[in-house]
Amino acid sequence: MSTVATTQSIDRSQWKPGHNPWVVAVVVTLAAFMEVLDTTIVNVSLPHIAGSLSTTYDNATWSLTSYLAANGIVLTISGWLGRVLGRKRYFLICIAMFTFSSFLCGMASSLGELVIFRLMQGFFGGGLQPNQQSIILDTFPPEKRGAAFGLTAMATVVAPILGPSLGGWITDNYSWRWVFFLNIPVGIITVILVIMLVEDPPWAKKRKERVDVIGLSLITLGLACLEVMVDRGEDADWFGSTFICWLGVFAVIGIVGAIIWLLKAENPVVDLRVFKDRNFAVSSVLMAGLGGCLYASAIIVPQFSQEVVGYTAFLSGLVLTPGGIVIVFLIPLVGRMINYVQIRYVIALGFLIMGAAMFYSAHLTPTLDFRHLVYYRITQTASLAFLFVPLSTIAFMTIPVKYNSDASALFSMIRNVLGALCISGATALVTETKQINQAHTVHWMTPFHQPYNEYLAQMKATAQQMGYATQEQATVALNYLYKDFEKQVSILAYNDVFMVVGICAFALVPICFLLDGYTARKKKNKN
Repeated sequence: MSTVATTQSIDRSQWKPGHNPWVVAVVVTLAAFMEVLDTTIVNVSLPHIAGSLSTTYDNATWSLTSYLAANGIVLTISGWLGRVLGRKRYFLICIAMFTFSSFLCGMASSLGELVIFRLMQGFFGGGLQPNQQSIILDTFPPEKRGAAFGLTAMATVVAPILGPSLGGWITDNYSWRWVFFLNIPVGIITVILVIMLVEDPPWAKKRKERVDVIGLSLITLGLACLEVMVDRGEDADWFGSTFICWLGVFAVIGIVGAIIWLLKAENPVVDLRVFKDRNFAVSSVLMAGLGGCLYASAIIVPQFSQEVVGYTAFLSGLVLTPGGIVIVFLIPLVGRMINYVQIRYVIALGFLIMGAAMFYSAHLTPTLDFRHLVYYRITQTASLAFLFVPLSTIAFMTIPVKYNSDASALFSMIRNVLGALCISGATALVTETKQINQAHTVHWMTPFHQPYNEYLAQMKATAQQMGYATQEQATVALNYLYKDFEKQVSILAYNDVFMVVGICAFALVPICFLLDGYTARKKKNKN
């Protein structure tokens, strides 16, 4: 055994945090909550941002793309940055600069400024989740990590759910700029508390490491191009666009090249050998699926309620809130459950519930009311309580201590990057299925179809009662017909997307049984 490994083993057995672990966990989770919230809180404010900065909605979405691209890159290398700078120092830099970047975003006077400041925000925000998870891993003994990860779930699962409703309320009642200014007091308080309460264990202190320039470059190229390609693909006609084609080529070169390089390099920027641990590798695949389903459904529901039902930004976000409350009550119960039930069974149950909930949600109708939308969302989010804590617990059960930072970085990166891609993918899929459903439905819009004639006659009678002249009644009737046709096509599209997400959730169930049959009280440690 090497000297370094021996030192780590001794330090691990002797070191204890200087403050109450739960107080430390709350403080570091507050920082992560702030960052995760910013992933979705801006979504409902985009129309207001576009109008305020005199640009189009399409161009305003670059403020989301830039954030997600920078965030995904830094998530991957955050473990290396923590080793180079010292974990606590790097964590403080991330919180402080994320807060400052939020202030700059709120002060932006043009779209170009906002995109640059969002890049900064994503770059520094990317280090918050992995560092928070690493601190919790080192602060709590293995037998208490399940309960601690329940707290982490509040940041990772509840924040994306609350984001749209909070962002909608702020935007409707104040200004989109306050969506960013909200981070300033939270960031300042968190910096002070981290300085006072958080400390680095001996193995997480600053140490000298060579800069893996090639690995850094390939990761940056691959993830940035992949995110921009998926986010802008629908608007640019996918591979009908030369720009999208080149992005796809560079994404493949970057990602494949990074994997090959990181597996062969002596001092890689992130150590992929962590995937040799089967529990971690399988959990990462399942967490990627969870992230995709979580973020995709979180964007579909408010989008449907705004575009089809006609809700305000606040009301559409409010549809998600009861689901977040249900998770808060379920997570502690699931945390206790995994002490007695094999974790893989709990995870499989979670994906079964998620798949069934998505199929249940694929029954949207034109007359759907607020209460039923809330029911649909509660069933969707209830499954997340059975997934996040168990997955986070079993993923790190058999990981050696020396891999904690890289494992946390990769685990967060996989969830967030796939989640960000699925936000773009779900939106694109809605558009594509609208076109498909329109093509299949339009052949019924003909005088040879009796319900079509009856609808037109009914609309003409309505137009006559409203006082329209005879020559205008046919035009008014056709306008009503077209609006109803568009609404029906949209509803069919959203139902199809829910079915696709449900199928993906069911497909993940068999993978759960590749995990070892542990409960949270019975582990095998490789430390």
